[in-house]
Amino acid sequence: MPVKVVVGTQWGDEGKGKMVDYFSQDTKLVVRYQGGDNAGHTVINEFGVFKLHLIPCGVFRKGCKCLIGTGVVVNPDCLLEELTALKEANVDYSNLFVSDKAHLIMPYHVVLDEAMEKSGGIGTTKRGIGQAYSYKYLRKSVRAEDLRDLDKLREKLDGILELVNAQLVHFGVEPFTVDAIMEKAAEWQKAIGPMICDAFGTIHSHIANGDNILFEGQLGVMKDIDLGIYPYVTSSNPIAAYAAVSGGFSPRHIDSVSGVAKAFSSAVGDGPFPTEMADEDSAFFRGTGEKPDDEFGARTGRSRRIGWLDLPVLKFAHLVNGFDEITLTKVDKLDGLKEIKVCTDYMLDGKKLDYMPGTADLYRVEPVYTSLPGWDEDTSKCKTYAELPENAKAYVKYVSEAVGAPIKYIGNGPDREDIIINQQ
Repeated sequence: MPVKVVVGTQWGDEGKGKMVDYFSQDTKLVVRYQGGDNAGHTVINEFGVFKLHLIPCGVFRKGCKCLIGTGVVVNPDCLLEELTALKEANVDYSNLFVSDKAHLIMPYHVVLDEAMEKSGGIGTTKRGIGQAYSYKYLRKSVRAEDLRDLDKLREKLDGILELVNAQLVHFGVEPFTVDAIMEKAAEWQKAIGPMICDAFGTIHSHIANGDNILFEGQLGVMKDIDLGIYPYVTSSNPIAAYAAVSGGFSPRHIDSVSGVAKAFSSAVGDGPFPTEMADEDSAFFRGTGEKPDDEFGARTGRSRRIGWLDLPVLKFAHLVNGFDEITLTKVDKLDGLKEIKVCTDYMLDGKKLDYMPGTADLYRVEPVYTSLPGWDEDTSKCKTYAELPENAKAYVKYVSEAVGAPIKYIGNGPDREDIIINQQ
C-alpha cells in the first residue's frame, strides 16, 4: 500500500466492506475514518455473515489492528451489539480500539433524530448521526475520552442537557435527566473504556514504521455533506481526503485511493437519482432479500432504489478522489441481460452538461444512455479474468475507459473469495 483509502464512488452500498476485508489480509492497521452506524458494511467469510456498522472490516484478520477513528460518531450501545455478535461467532476483537477524540452518539441524539424526521425530515435512518455531528460543531458534545472521568462528564452534561431538553420540549418529547445518562455512561466506561486510545499517536506510529494502513470510508461521494446531493446527504465527508483530515496526517502519505463501484446504481433514502428504474424493472436486480447481497439496506432493511450505471457520477467521484484503481462489484447481477444500459451524459434544458449539477437540477436532468450487449453465461463461476464472457470484459473495459481509471478488481459474488483480479 502502504496507506490506502477505500472510497464509495456512488450513493453507498457499493461493496466496500468486502473489499476492506480483502485488502486487510496484509494490513497492520484498518481505520474507519468517518460516519456512524447508519450504514452497514457486509462481510461474508468463514465466521459467517456480518453487517458491520462501526467496527472496521479488518477485524477478522489475525494480527490486524482496527481503529474506530476520530471522524466517526460512535453509538456505544451499537458498538456493544456488534461486539456481542463477534464474540458469539468466536471472532477475536482484542485488537479493536476507539479514538479518544471520537464523538459519541448519545441517547438524546437518537430521540431528536426521530422527532425531527416526524416533523418533516429527509429520510434518515433515525440513528442520531446528524444530531451527533451537529452537537460536535456546537461544541456541546461528548467524546470517548470523557468516559475516563465520569465526574467531569456529569458536569459537562449539565450544560449540554439544557440545550437538548429545550429542543425536546419543542418537539413534545420527554426531556432527559443527567442521572439517566450517567447510568448509561457507567456501563460504557466499563465495557469500552479499555479500548479507548490515542488515535493520533497510533496512526503516526504505524506511518513511521512504514506499515500497510487501510482507511475505510462509509457511504459514497454522492452522500458527501459538501459535495453530494445536499440536503439528502450524510453528515460527514466520505471522500478520500477526509481520511487525512480526521486521521491528523499529511495527505502526502496517501499512496493509493481505491474506489468501489457497483456495476449498476442503487440508493437508499430521498433525493435525486437520475438513472432510477421503474419498480418492475428493478426487481431483476433487487432480489427478495433472502440472499446477503440482495438490494436491501444493511442497516435499515429498506429496499434500495435501483438504476443503471451512471458514468457522470463515477467521473465526478474520480475528479473528487483521484482513483488509482477501481473495484467493479456485482458484475454477476448483470448475467442474463440481453442489453445493458449505461448513462453516459446528462442533458439539461437541451444542453449536454460537462459538470455535476446541483441537487435541484439533478431532479431535472435527462440521462443519455448507450446500450451494450449482455451475456448469458454465469459469471459467478469465473475465477479469472480470462474466464469472463467476452461481453462482460467489454463492459468492464468500457466503464474503465469512460471513467479514466483502471478497474483492477471485479466482484462476481458476495463471498470473500468472489473477487477477480484484472491483470489486463
